[in-house]
Amino acid sequence: MNKIFLTTLLIIGIGVIHSSYAQSHDNLKIDESLISNIEVQSALHILESWIESTMKNQEQPGLSIGIVYNQDLIWAKGFGFADIANKVEATPSTLYRIASISKLFTSTAIMQLRDEEKLQLDDPVAKHLTWFNIENLYPQSPTVTIRHLLTHTSGLPREPTGVNWCDLTFPTRQEMIQNLSKQKTVFPAEKEWKYSNLALSLAGEIVAVVSGVPWEDYIQKKILQPLKMGRTTPIAESDLSGLAVGYGRRVPGSSRSIEPFVDPGAIRPAGNLVSNVEDLAKFVSLQFSDNKLEGRKILKNSTINEMHRVQWLRPDWKSGWGLGYEVKRIDDITRVGHGGSLPGYRCYLEMAPEFKFGVIVLTNADDGNPRLYTSKAFEFLFPAIKRATESFITISEPDPDWNQYTGVYTWKNSDIEISILNNKLTMILPEDDNPLKSRITLEPVSKHMFRAFPAQWHYSLNGEIMTFEFNEEGEIVRFGNANFYWIPK
Repeated sequence: MNKIFLTTLLIIGIGVIHSSYAQSHDNLKIDESLISNIEVQSALHILESWIESTMKNQEQPGLSIGIVYNQDLIWAKGFGFADIANKVEATPSTLYRIASISKLFTSTAIMQLRDEEKLQLDDPVAKHLTWFNIENLYPQSPTVTIRHLLTHTSGLPREPTGVNWCDLTFPTRQEMIQNLSKQKTVFPAEKEWKYSNLALSLAGEIVAVVSGVPWEDYIQKKILQPLKMGRTTPIAESDLSGLAVGYGRRVPGSSRSIEPFVDPGAIRPAGNLVSNVEDLAKFVSLQFSDNKLEGRKILKNSTINEMHRVQWLRPDWKSGWGLGYEVKRIDDITRVGHGGSLPGYRCYLEMAPEFKFGVIVLTNADDGNPRLYTSKAFEFLFPAIKRATESFITISEPDPDWNQYTGVYTWKNSDIEISILNNKLTMILPEDDNPLKSRITLEPVSKHMFRAFPAQWHYSLNGEIMTFEFNEEGEIVRFGNANFYWIPK
């Protein structure tokens, strides 16, 4: 496919996106300079063609996908049908039940209350829920805390008593509370990672108790409204306008069945939200916002980073769990996210926070397999966007005064070299096996003072203030900090 055709295709696509997004996406504008990049265009075309082919081969009913870069929903599209019988096409506006992605919103609510000093993550659950009286089979284990709930390390059962995913029966909130004493812990707290809808349902109960309003009202007023997620609701209803029909698995030779609508009752905080790609893009952009959402910032940036950090690491050291988020390390890139599953719906949201790149995939089938589409978006599109955005960065010219700092410094025959590399004042450790990896960038703080930022090794200097000291003749006599130093060689 030639460049002219691709450019025309993307221009048409941009026009469609602008016409449908202008009213509802005042905080998510399309970055035309990025999606007009020829490599990004090619990657988008490959991804789109692959999705169409895969959905056709697997006879998938519908799918909506969105790609977020920083504060921009740079591409979004629907494939197939939200309603097969009535030929209603899936679009970025199509609503889906996002199921356990709801846990991210409940976790966000907990962190908001923590930041307001209304609770602490290491508070015992029983401090806030006086009825938390589950039988503990491991009395010597740590007390179950709010942190354990968010990280799935509480040792609690997967479900409250009364949940049955086969016949789709769910207890009411009152039934969950009454029957909790009849349940038993599965593991000691902190012993094993164990996914638990019960745990996040209890987190939702804590949100209600501490805030003084029901979980649904808190999510609506403190998260959805500030982020202007106007189509998202924590109260799912079967007749909700715009909601995609949920279909069962593909059975060769038969049409797909329609799955029954489910009210999860007591476990609503673990999986009851309804949303679409457009709204979820606003939640994803929050993760990359750097406190620049013009009054719509619902969490401190440090809190967002804390939620993305590993709290529980699996033995293979390749994945774990943060505060609400699944955390994975793939191809040296940290990716965080969460999936969701309810009868008729499979959804997945994944982000690379360091690179401000996120993918949202929502499907309306029990075999929708959204992780497959998310992984392909990362495979096809992420490298192209990474290269395109890196090319936008303009490297400022080095300060000519930095030349006075360059040279070799030593202490007891151990040398360092200060030089200017890639327009950055840089400290090199020549004796290391790979000086490029061990280089340290010196970022200016004030006159003759710099902050050290290691590349990969020698993290003992990370963030330290390093100073060049001069004598009365204007000659450098020492370089270092209060703990150690080198002298010019």
